[in-house]
Amino acid sequence: MGRKLYVVNQYLTDEHRRILRKTAEECGFDIEIFNKSNEAAGKLGDAEVIFGTVPELVTEAKELKWCASAFAGPNRWLRPGILPNETCVLTSGAGAYGITISEHVIMAVLMLLKKIPVYQERMARKEWTKVKDLLSVGAIYGSRVSVLGTGDIGRNIARRMKAMGASRILGFNHSGKSSEPAFDQVLKSTEIDSFLPETDILTMNIPITPETEGFLSRERIALLPENAIVVNVGRGLTVDQDALVDALNEERIAGAALDVMVPEPLDPENRLWTAKNCFLTPHVAGNLTWPGSADRSIEIFCDNLRRYAAGKPLMNVVDRELQY
Repeated sequence: MGRKLYVVNQYLTDEHRRILRKTAEECGFDIEIFNKSNEAAGKLGDAEVIFGTVPELVTEAKELKWCASAFAGPNRWLRPGILPNETCVLTSGAGAYGITISEHVIMAVLMLLKKIPVYQERMARKEWTKVKDLLSVGAIYGSRVSVLGTGDIGRNIARRMKAMGASRILGFNHSGKSSEPAFDQVLKSTEIDSFLPETDILTMNIPITPETEGFLSRERIALLPENAIVVNVGRGLTVDQDALVDALNEERIAGAALDVMVPEPLDPENRLWTAKNCFLTPHVAGNLTWPGSADRSIEIFCDNLRRYAAGKPLMNVVDRELQY
C-alpha cells in the first residue's frame, strides 16, 4: 500500500493537477485530488499528507504526518480537534498572497484618500459634483506609513508604498527585525505607540494570537492623527471595532478599510455598515481567486513536498504555541 497524499482544493486548474500528480509521483506518493469537500469526506482516513483548504476534513486522518494549508493564516487549522494528533506538522501557504493583498491595500488606501466612496454615493444619486463642492484629497506620495506585520504581505505593501513615494515606511513585528529594504526602519510591535501620532496610513496584516487580539485598542486609535487611514487585511479580532467606529463617526480619524471583521459574515445590524468613511470588503483581499496566488500556492506546496520526501526541514511550519 503506497504513501497517500490527498488534495482538497476548489481553485485548481488542469495545469495545477498535472504539476501535483507529477511531483507526487517523483516523491513516491499516490495522489488523489478532490475539488469539493463533499467529494473528499470519508475518504482521507489513510492520509500521510493532506494539502488543501478544508480543515474539517483533516480530523479523519488519524495517522496524518503533515497537514499543508493552502491559506496564509493557520487559525482555522489550530482550532481544538482539527489536527488529528500531536505530532502532525502544520504548514501554511504564506508567500502566495503578498502581491494580491498588497494591491488590495493600495486600492483601498487610494479610494479613501481620493474620496471615491463619497463621489460614488453622489453619482448613485445622479448628483454631479460642482467645482465649488469638490472634496480635498490626499496622496500616498509624502505619507508616513506604518506596516504592522512584516511577512510576505507586509513586505509587498512596503515595496508598493515606497514606489509610490511614501516619505517614511516603518515596519513593526514581534522581533523588531527584517531584511526588507523597503522599510526605513523595523521595530518591535510593542514600540508602535510612539509612532502612531506620526502615522498617516496604518496597515494591519498580522495573525490573531493572544498577543495580537485587540492590538489596535481604543487607546491606540486615540493616538492616531485626524488624517489617519487604517487598513486591516489580517484578522478582525486584532481591532477594537467599536472603538474604530466611534473614531470614524466622530471624525477623529479620516477613514478605514476593512477586509476582515467580526463576525464574518457581518450581521446586518453591525455598526460598521454605517460608519463614516468606512470601506468594507467581504474577506476577498487574498484567497486563491487570483491565478497568480493559486500558481504560487501550488509551487510552495510542491517545493515542500520534495523537502518532505527528502527528509529536509519544511518551509512555513506553524508554531502551535505562537499560532503562526
